[in-house]
Amino acid sequence: MNKLAGMEMFVRVVESGSFAAAAETSQVSATMVAKHIRAIEDRLGARLLHRTTRRQQLSDVGRLYYERCKQVLAEVELADASASELQASPRGRLRLIAPVSFGSHSLVPVLGEYMERHREVSIELTLDNRRPNLVDEGFELGIHIGDIDEPGLVARPLQPYRRRLAAAPGYIARHGEPEHPKQLSSHECLGLSYWRRHDRWRLVGPAGETCDVSVKGRFTANQGNALRIAAVNGIGIVLQPEAVLADDLAVGRLLPILPEWSLMPSPMYLIYAQDRRPTAKLRSVVDFLLERFGSAPC
Repeated sequence: MNKLAGMEMFVRVVESGSFAAAAETSQVSATMVAKHIRAIEDRLGARLLHRTTRRQQLSDVGRLYYERCKQVLAEVELADASASELQASPRGRLRLIAPVSFGSHSLVPVLGEYMERHREVSIELTLDNRRPNLVDEGFELGIHIGDIDEPGLVARPLQPYRRRLAAAPGYIARHGEPEHPKQLSSHECLGLSYWRRHDRWRLVGPAGETCDVSVKGRFTANQGNALRIAAVNGIGIVLQPEAVLADDLAVGRLLPILPEWSLMPSPMYLIYAQDRRPTAKLRSVVDFLLERFGSAPC
C-alpha cells in the first residue's frame, strides 16, 4: 500500500478516535482502514495501537510514529501550497520599512515602476533609521544599513551604501577647498547627531587606502536633508549619500569636495523574516529591489 496514504489514514484514526470514524471521514470501509494500519505495523514490525472493544490507545511506537507522520504530512501540504503560490500573481498590501535618506531619495522614485508592473500590490512605506523588529511590528520587508547578525532574519545583500563630500560655492570661497582628507579637521563639518562617532570620519580613497579624520563643526542634525540644506546655505561641508546631494550638485548649489574620497561604504541589506512559504507579493518585491539596487552603486 502507498506509504503516504497509510500515514494519512493512521493520523485520521488517532485523531478521530476509531476505525469507524476514520472510515466515515475517508469515505472508505472500516476494513480498508484496518488494512492500512496492519500494513504499517507489518512494515515496522511493531504495534501502533492497542485495541479493545471499547477503545484504542497508542503504543509508545505509535505515539512517536504519529508525531512523525504529522510532520511529514505538513511538509507535503506545504510543498503543494508552495507550488501553487509560485504560480499566483502578486497581490495585496506590503508593509516596508527603510532608512529615511535612502527611502526618500532612492527607494521611493523606483516604487512607481514596481507598482506599474504589479497593479494588484499596494505598498505602505515607513521611513525610520532604527532597525525594526519586523515580526512584532508587522513589517514584511525592511532595508537596513550596517552590519546585521540577528537570528531569524534573511539578509540579502545590496550594493554598499556610499556617502560623498560637498559644500556650497560660498563656503569654499570663504574657507578654501581641502586638498586632502586630513585638512577637513580645520573646516566646519556638518554631522549627524545620532552617529556614535560623528566627530570622526573614516574615508576611503581611489586606491582603497583609508584615512581617519577628526572633524568638528558647530551644526549637527538628526536628519540628512537638514544637513543638505545647511550645506546649501554655506554652513559647512556635508557628508551624505550621492542620491541626497544629486540635484544640488547638478545645478551648482553644491560642489563636490575631495571627489575621489568617500565615507567607508556601509553594508546594506534587504531583510525579512525566515518564512518557509514566502508570498508571491514578497518574492516579487525582493526580486525587483535586488534588480534595482543589487548591481549598481546606491
